Amino acid sequence: MAKIKYLNHVTLIVDDFEKACVFYEKELGLEPLPSFQFDYPAAFYKLNESQQIHLSEWKDDASYRGHVCLEVDDFNPFFYRMKELGAIDTSPWGKCRRLPDGSAQMFVRDPAQNLIEIVCRPDVPLDKAIEEDELFETHKNMYISDREDKRGLQSDAASLYHENEN
Repeated sequence: MAKIKYLNHVTLIVDDFEKACVFYEKELGLEPLPSFQFDYPAAFYKLNESQQIHLSEWKDDASYRGHVCLEVDDFNPFFYRMKELGAIDTSPWGKCRRLPDGSAQMFVRDPAQNLIEIVCRPDVPLDKAIEEDELFETHKNMYISDREDKRGLQSDAASLYHENEN
């Protein structure tokens, strides 16, 4: 059977192309790449050496909880800038927090209301002011839905990172 090699890109639907491009370039610092010659507004952005985010303008509804997760090298400046922009959204998945594996996590909305999870590796230090902020959970915690539905492969040893697994 053929195997999937890696995630090539994610396409996010936006309702104001120019505003979205400013957010992804200026606020998230992504490098624009040429896109194909579509007959609708589209932008490609370089995430790393092999992955991209694509933006496309349509009048679709944004998902409330569905999201794309981006890992950052330093959580601190992203937290402060997203808070300044009022982009942090605690309603779908709760406050910013350290996950049980030690990763820091927050959810933000782009100008089209697409939900983006911002994470960093467990060894990235957080400013004390962030850990004391009203938008931050002060203990390692998961979002609790009160649904009591435990389907899926779950473990206390779960992590966002699995590069070193055998």
